[in-house]
Amino acid sequence: MIEQPDAVARVHAVAREVFTTLGGKWVLPVLDALGDRTMRFTAVQTAVPGVSHKVLAQTLRALERDGLLTRHVHPTVPPQVDYALTDAGRAAHHTVYQLCDWSRQHLAEVLAGRDRFAHAPR
Repeated sequence: MIEQPDAVARVHAVAREVFTTLGGKWVLPVLDALGDRTMRFTAVQTAVPGVSHKVLAQTLRALERDGLLTRHVHPTVPPQVDYALTDAGRAAHHTVYQLCDWSRQHLAEVLAGRDRFAHAPR
């Protein structure tokens, strides 16, 4: 089946948006903190030192928007909210950490390439 150009463009646009979300400063620490657990907002904030309340809320909303986490509001006073990664979020977490493993395995090559580039005549 041949995809229509508009459909391909839409897939690429959404992928770029998700990659932008995953590239956010606090996204990887949040994915790591959640892992396979369900956590409340304050527990996530405690597990991710340095993130502000506002930025954590924005990060969680972006992950929820992209289908990487679920947000469950308990009907209590005050409201209690739980966050957990979806299957897609756990897969993203796994994929990102495979890239981290790759970077550790190839760190010497990356650093050597940067050194060659920095000292190459221009």
